Amino acid sequence: QVQLAESGGGLVQAGGSLRLSCSTSGGTFSRYSVGWFRQAPGKEREFVAAIAQRDGSTYYRESVKGRFTISRETAENTVNLQMNSLKPEDTAFYYCAAITGHCTGISCKDRRLYRGWGQGTQVTVPS
Repeated sequence: QVQLAESGGGLVQAGGSLRLSCSTSGGTFSRYSVGWFRQAPGKEREFVAAIAQRDGSTYYRESVKGRFTISRETAENTVNLQMNSLKPEDTAFYYCAAITGHCTGISCKDRRLYRGWGQGTQVTVPS
């Protein structure tokens, strides 16, 4: 069973950038669709971005479109989330997880389909 780990979080001023990485201890990401989710204190875990296994299609929540980019880095065997123009409302723990095989726009956003959740990495953008 796939198991993932996140890294790259930190504290950054509003308008700044961070690059999160999702890695796996077993195998490669070629078999999986990978998603990033986030959870702020007192709130439910929400979808942020996903990249589909078969064709690399990408999906984003509306509030991060144009600011965040998800990508699959084959040489590094990671799936990265480049976050630019960060805002205080982006503050949360960020998690990655995987779906075996392809996902579509709807299924890519459904956290119930994901497995192998990591421990998360904290992103803090002070107001």
